[in-house]
Amino acid sequence: VKQYQPHHFRRLLVKPGLTGEWQVRGRSQITDFEQVVLMDLDYQRKWSIPYDLELILRTVFVVFLRAGAC
Repeated sequence: VKQYQPHHFRRLLVKPGLTGEWQVRGRSQITDFEQVVLMDLDYQRKWSIPYDLELILRTVFVVFLRAGAC
């Protein structure tokens, strides 16, 4: 946490949910913490109920395809 920058703390303003950008756009293939933070901030900008529903559907699809899992 000592190395966090202001944008890292902004990502913490939203409670974690069941899924997110990271889970549907690569999961274990994305290893760069900064990229995950940027995805979370992008989610915050795009947030809406329809977008959440889209992420849930995409999550189900990714899980059944085992996409991005190691």
